[in-house]
Amino acid sequence: MSLQQKTLTSEEAARLGDELYERKVLPSVTDEQHGLVAAIDLSSGEFALAETALEASEQLRARFPGTDVWFVRVGQHALHRIGAAEC
Repeated sequence: MSLQQKTLTSEEAARLGDELYERKVLPSVTDEQHGLVAAIDLSSGEFALAETALEASEQLRARFPGTDVWFVRVGQHALHRIGAAEC
């Protein structure tokens, strides 16, 4: 990332991350990949999928060092859940 590149606000990062997830990640995943964590490069839209956010981030940053990353669990609205799950 260059020093002249604009830093995104939290709101801008969330909007862009959600847009990239809908446009690039969802059309590319299979049913078997639902539940994995997607780490999305906010600059390029490239992404990595893994069981955990740490694993996905490491895979993505190996290809794009220093990138801003947005995380989402594939097929869900949030990366983590707080509290007990309802069955």
